[in-house]
Amino acid sequence: MANKLIVSLSPHVHNRDSVQRNMYGVCFALIPALLTSLYFFGVGAAIVLVTSVVSCVFFEWSITKYILKRERTTITDGSAILTGLLLGFNLPSNLPVWIILIGALVAIGVGKLTFGGLGCNPFNPALVGRVFLLVSFPVQMTSWPKAGQLSSYLDAETAATPLSVMKEAIKSGDASVLHKLPDAIDLLIGQTGGSMGEVSALALLIGLAYMLVRRIITWHIPVSILLTVFVISGLLHLSNPIYASPFSVLLTGGIMLGACFMATDYVTSPMTAKGQVIYGIAIGFLTVVIRTFGAYPEGMSFAILIMNAFTPLINTYCKPKRFGEVVKK
Repeated sequence: MANKLIVSLSPHVHNRDSVQRNMYGVCFALIPALLTSLYFFGVGAAIVLVTSVVSCVFFEWSITKYILKRERTTITDGSAILTGLLLGFNLPSNLPVWIILIGALVAIGVGKLTFGGLGCNPFNPALVGRVFLLVSFPVQMTSWPKAGQLSSYLDAETAATPLSVMKEAIKSGDASVLHKLPDAIDLLIGQTGGSMGEVSALALLIGLAYMLVRRIITWHIPVSILLTVFVISGLLHLSNPIYASPFSVLLTGGIMLGACFMATDYVTSPMTAKGQVIYGIAIGFLTVVIRTFGAYPEGMSFAILIMNAFTPLINTYCKPKRFGEVVKK
């Protein structure tokens, strides 16, 4: 049977945008952070990232072909590669391969394909995989290697991260603990411990600038998140010195990665500019609250997943007026 041709009324907008182009554009924007991770963590970073990407692509292909029985696979649209990269950036560089495989399976199989695949998933797949691993393997997921061990993998020496130092200061009520934090230059460049997507705020900001220039994303979500975190953490710092300065808060943990690359996911974020600002403010607020008063030093992943669940409500609240609609008095 011939396919039905549907011709809609003008105007018709023509541009080069496509799912594939945007997915690979985000992957390209991650290259500075990728190179920085390899520079500071060496072999461990390469093993974790390659394993994560290859396993995500494999599970996307195998589940689509053999379980969902679809004729066409979606491994060439770039979404599985991007999920693998983002998942890898959220992991320690000494994580065993078998745990990475479980995370990839959960990210693709549960976080994405269970809901129908790209465009249907309510939650960011990479964060679903990351949070599952954090809850299931808390020891392995919170053992962070020191930067500079280029030839080490499973035997890498671990150390406290800036986030754990901040948490220690809050729990002990001793502001002098914050002197253990790296200086602003080290935090900006990445000479610190943490997951591979946390180490260099500068590399992530370069990627953000690229995406904004190419109009892959808009400024609303990342700017609203970063500004909210800065303001709230600044107020906390002014009220009590046991809370780190807003600059240190912005440059540590997964805030930059989450604000620039994960909260901006097309599928799980609001559609309108107003909705995106509300969404970003809520993520920034929840991140600071969880970091400050929660059990975990980091709160970005949980904040994004919580607001992913609220995205349909935000879209309903911020739904634009239809053309020709009569406004009721």
